[in-house]
Amino acid sequence: MSKVTEKFVDINSMNLKKGELVKEVEELCGENLFGCYQCGTCSAGCPFVDDMDLSPDEVIRYVILDRKEVLNSKTIWLCAACYTCAERCPRNINITKIMEALRQIILRKNIDRTLLTKIAKEEKETIPQLAFVCLFRKNVG
Repeated sequence: MSKVTEKFVDINSMNLKKGELVKEVEELCGENLFGCYQCGTCSAGCPFVDDMDLSPDEVIRYVILDRKEVLNSKTIWLCAACYTCAERCPRNINITKIMEALRQIILRKNIDRTLLTKIAKEEKETIPQLAFVCLFRKNVG
Protein backbone atom coordinates (compact mmCIF):
# COMPACT_ATOMS: atom_id res chain seq x y z
CA MET A 1 0.00 0.00 0.00
CA SER A 2 1.23 3.44 -0.88
CA LYS A 3 2.29 5.91 1.79
CA VAL A 4 0.51 8.63 -0.17
CA THR A 5 -3.11 8.18 0.81
CA GLU A 6 -4.70 11.63 0.76
CA LYS A 7 -6.32 12.55 -2.53
CA PHE A 8 -5.54 16.08 -3.64
CA VAL A 9 -5.11 15.79 -7.39
CA ASP A 10 -7.26 13.64 -9.66
CA ILE A 11 -4.31 11.83 -11.20
CA ASN A 12 -6.57 10.05 -13.68
CA SER A 13 -7.53 13.36 -15.26
CA MET A 14 -3.92 14.43 -15.74
CA ASN A 15 -3.82 12.88 -19.25
CA LEU A 16 -0.35 11.42 -18.70
CA LYS A 17 0.02 8.20 -20.62
CA LYS A 18 1.87 5.23 -19.19
CA GLY A 19 5.58 5.98 -18.95
CA GLU A 20 5.20 9.69 -19.70
CA LEU A 21 5.63 11.01 -16.15
CA VAL A 22 9.38 10.44 -16.15
CA LYS A 23 9.71 11.98 -19.63
CA GLU A 24 7.78 15.08 -18.63
CA VAL A 25 9.73 15.50 -15.38
CA GLU A 26 13.07 15.08 -17.17
CA GLU A 27 12.01 17.56 -19.84
CA LEU A 28 11.02 20.16 -17.24
CA CYS A 29 14.03 19.78 -14.94
CA GLY A 30 16.80 18.61 -17.28
CA GLU A 31 17.93 15.92 -14.82
CA ASN A 32 18.50 12.23 -15.57
CA LEU A 33 16.30 10.42 -13.06
CA PHE A 34 17.67 7.04 -14.11
CA GLY A 35 21.09 8.18 -12.85
CA CYS A 36 19.81 7.87 -9.26
CA TYR A 37 20.90 4.63 -7.63
CA GLN A 38 18.78 5.14 -4.50
CA CYS A 39 21.61 5.60 -2.01
CA GLY A 40 19.42 7.77 0.24
CA THR A 41 21.99 10.53 0.70
CA CYS A 42 19.44 13.13 -0.38
CA SER A 43 16.99 11.96 2.25
CA ALA A 44 19.63 11.75 4.96
CA GLY A 45 20.53 15.42 4.49
CA CYS A 46 17.03 16.82 4.04
CA PRO A 47 16.02 19.07 6.95
CA PHE A 48 12.29 18.37 6.39
CA VAL A 49 12.35 14.62 5.76
CA ASP A 50 10.60 13.89 9.07
CA ASP A 51 7.54 15.85 7.91
CA MET A 52 7.43 14.30 4.43
CA ASP A 53 5.20 11.40 3.46
CA LEU A 54 7.77 10.25 0.88
CA SER A 55 11.50 10.76 1.21
CA PRO A 56 13.24 12.51 -1.71
CA ASP A 57 14.73 9.25 -2.99
CA GLU A 58 11.27 7.65 -2.87
CA VAL A 59 9.89 10.53 -4.95
CA ILE A 60 12.46 9.77 -7.64
CA ARG A 61 11.61 6.05 -7.47
CA TYR A 62 7.87 6.78 -7.78
CA VAL A 63 8.48 8.92 -10.88
CA ILE A 64 10.70 6.28 -12.48
CA LEU A 65 8.07 3.61 -11.78
CA ASP A 66 5.40 5.90 -13.28
CA ARG A 67 3.43 5.99 -10.04
CA LYS A 68 1.38 9.13 -10.57
CA GLU A 69 0.28 9.21 -6.93
CA VAL A 70 3.59 11.00 -6.32
CA LEU A 71 1.72 14.09 -7.55
CA ASN A 72 -0.45 13.82 -4.43
CA SER A 73 2.55 13.71 -2.14
CA LYS A 74 2.99 16.56 0.29
CA THR A 75 6.75 16.07 -0.08
CA ILE A 76 6.92 18.04 -3.32
CA TRP A 77 5.34 21.03 -1.54
CA LEU A 78 7.48 20.71 1.59
CA CYS A 79 10.75 20.88 -0.32
CA ALA A 80 12.38 24.11 0.81
CA ALA A 81 14.73 24.28 -2.20
CA CYS A 82 17.69 24.45 0.17
CA TYR A 83 19.78 22.37 -2.27
CA THR A 84 21.24 20.22 0.51
CA CYS A 85 20.19 17.11 -1.41
CA ALA A 86 21.75 18.36 -4.64
CA GLU A 87 25.01 19.28 -2.92
CA ARG A 88 25.34 15.87 -1.30
CA CYS A 89 24.20 13.69 -4.20
CA PRO A 90 27.09 11.48 -5.37
CA ARG A 91 25.52 11.35 -8.86
CA ASN A 92 25.13 15.16 -9.08
CA ILE A 93 21.36 14.94 -9.48
CA ASN A 94 19.58 18.14 -8.53
CA ILE A 95 16.56 16.79 -6.65
CA THR A 96 15.33 20.33 -6.01
CA LYS A 97 14.75 20.73 -9.75
CA ILE A 98 12.83 17.44 -9.80
CA MET A 99 10.55 18.64 -6.99
CA GLU A 100 9.97 21.90 -8.86
CA ALA A 101 9.14 19.97 -12.04
CA LEU A 102 6.53 17.92 -10.17
CA ARG A 103 5.00 21.10 -8.76
CA GLN A 104 4.93 22.58 -12.26
CA ILE A 105 3.08 19.55 -13.65
CA ILE A 106 0.33 20.13 -11.10
CA LEU A 107 0.26 23.91 -11.44
CA ARG A 108 0.11 23.74 -15.24
CA LYS A 109 -3.14 21.83 -14.86
CA ASN A 110 -4.52 24.86 -12.94
CA ILE A 111 -4.80 22.93 -9.71
CA ASP A 112 -4.22 25.26 -6.78
CA ARG A 113 -5.04 24.35 -3.21
CA THR A 114 -3.90 27.64 -1.74
CA LEU A 115 -6.47 30.37 -1.39
CA LEU A 116 -4.83 33.37 0.19
CA THR A 117 -8.18 35.11 0.52
CA LYS A 118 -9.41 32.41 2.93
CA ILE A 119 -6.60 32.98 5.44
CA ALA A 120 -7.83 35.06 8.38
CA LYS A 121 -6.25 38.49 8.86
CA GLU A 122 -4.99 37.55 12.34
CA GLU A 123 -3.35 34.44 10.94
CA LYS A 124 -1.74 36.40 8.09
CA GLU A 125 -0.08 38.64 10.68
CA THR A 126 1.46 35.67 12.51
CA ILE A 127 2.62 33.66 9.48
CA PRO A 128 6.28 34.39 8.70
CA GLN A 129 6.81 36.45 5.57
CA LEU A 130 9.15 33.76 4.27
CA ALA A 131 6.21 31.34 4.13
CA PHE A 132 4.34 33.70 1.80
CA VAL A 133 7.41 34.26 -0.36
CA CYS A 134 7.90 30.49 -0.70
CA LEU A 135 4.22 30.01 -1.45
CA PHE A 136 4.23 32.54 -4.26
CA ARG A 137 7.57 31.32 -5.60
CA LYS A 138 6.12 27.83 -5.89
CA ASN A 139 2.93 29.08 -7.51
CA VAL A 140 4.51 31.21 -10.20
CA GLY A 141 6.19 29.61 -13.08
